[in-house]
Amino acid sequence: MSLNAAVRKPRALPASPDRSSDRTPNRRLQPVTGTPVRRKPKLAYALVAVAGAMAIGAAQIGLSLAITQDSFVLAGLSSQQHELDLRTDALQEDLTGMSSPQSLATSAAGLGMIVAGSPSYLRLSDGAVFGAVTGAGGVSTINPNGAGAVSNALLQHPVVAPTTGDDGDSADAALPPAQELPPAITDGLPSPTTR
Repeated sequence: MSLNAAVRKPRALPASPDRSSDRTPNRRLQPVTGTPVRRKPKLAYALVAVAGAMAIGAAQIGLSLAITQDSFVLAGLSSQQHELDLRTDALQEDLTGMSSPQSLATSAAGLGMIVAGSPSYLRLSDGAVFGAVTGAGGVSTINPNGAGAVSNALLQHPVVAPTTGDDGDSADAALPPAQELPPAITDGLPSPTTR
């Protein structure tokens, strides 16, 4: 290969366009003789801008009111949840007291049930009885309210006086005694008399 074959031949440049056919803007300087007449701003643009600003303000007020209302609802529900938690705790404490062995034994004794001496067992497959086959006697071997009973703070049975008749005095006697209340504060806080 020869070097002459690898060299490219230069191309001819395209013909330049005619300058006379171009449209050139006419730029001439002129003195300012007066102020140009200003156009009136369109009223529609101003109304759209004012309406947009008012819509944004109304949306912000609406959102803040909705958030405030939700916070009041949330505070009310939190208070209600707290009250329900306290009630649940009180009911759970009552249930614990009622299901204690001491409470069950006292309730059974109040119903006339007695504790038998030795247990008997019944086999369900063939109906055989194992243990003492005799029934319990008329006296219980355990007295749940006796001298050996341990007091239970969860068992708070209200004291009810027995009613003997239908007269008004016995109805007043059945009511629990009124609690002693502190004296009413009418003239400021009570203070000891000093000399």
